[in-house]
Amino acid sequence: MTLLEAIAARHSVRSYHDRPLADDARAALQQAIARANAEGGLNIQLVENDPSAFAGFLAHYGKFRGVRDYLVLAGAKAPDLDERIGYWGEQLVLLAQTLGLNTCWVALTYTKNAERVSLAPGDRLRCVISLGYGTTQGAGHRIKQYADVVATPVEADAPEWFRCGVEAALLAPTAVNQQKFRFALRPDGTVEAKARWGFYAKIDLGIVKYHFELGAAPHKVVWA
Repeated sequence: MTLLEAIAARHSVRSYHDRPLADDARAALQQAIARANAEGGLNIQLVENDPSAFAGFLAHYGKFRGVRDYLVLAGAKAPDLDERIGYWGEQLVLLAQTLGLNTCWVALTYTKNAERVSLAPGDRLRCVISLGYGTTQGAGHRIKQYADVVATPVEADAPEWFRCGVEAALLAPTAVNQQKFRFALRPDGTVEAKARWGFYAKIDLGIVKYHFELGAAPHKVVWA
C-alpha cells in the first residue's frame, strides 16, 4: 500500500483486537518516530501494552475498546507545536496504515496521567493516537468539496498539482470532522494554508498540510 492509497483507506478505528504489534511494524514505527522527533523537534513515544490511558469514563464515552498501544504526541511549548504535532503525527498514522494497523487521533478521551507516559520537563502532551489491529476498518464520513476549502480567485485554472493536493487534504482526519481549513494558490506559486477557529485547529492544519504535500507530489510545495 502506498501512502496515497493509505490516505483513501484510513478511517478512524476505536475498537481493537487484543494482539501485540508485529515485530516488523514496531521496528518501522520506531524508526519513523526517531526521524519525527529529530526533524520535527518533538517528543513522540510509542507506548505498548498499557490499557490505563483508555480506562476512564471519557474513553468509554468515546467508544474506545481494547486499546493497549498508542502514540504519545508531545513537545516543548512553542507557537507552532500543534502544527508540527499534526504534520509528523499524520506521517505515523499513514505509515501505520501501510503496515496493516489502524489508528485514531484522540484529544479528549484518554487519561492524561497514563502510567507509561514519561515527559521531559517543559513538554506539553497535546494528544495521543490509538494504535493496533482494529476489529473493523472504520467507515468514511461526509466531506467538503474542493470549492469549499479553496480561497483563490483562480481556482478554475489551478494547476493539477494544486487540485490533487486539495483533494488529498479533504481526506485528512480533523477534529470532529470539522475541516476548518482553507488553501489559496498565490501568484508566485506558493500555497497559503489557514485554519479557522475550532478545536485543535492547528493540529488539523499540520495534518492537512502533510496530506496536501502527498497529493501534490512530485511537485515541491512551498508554503507561504
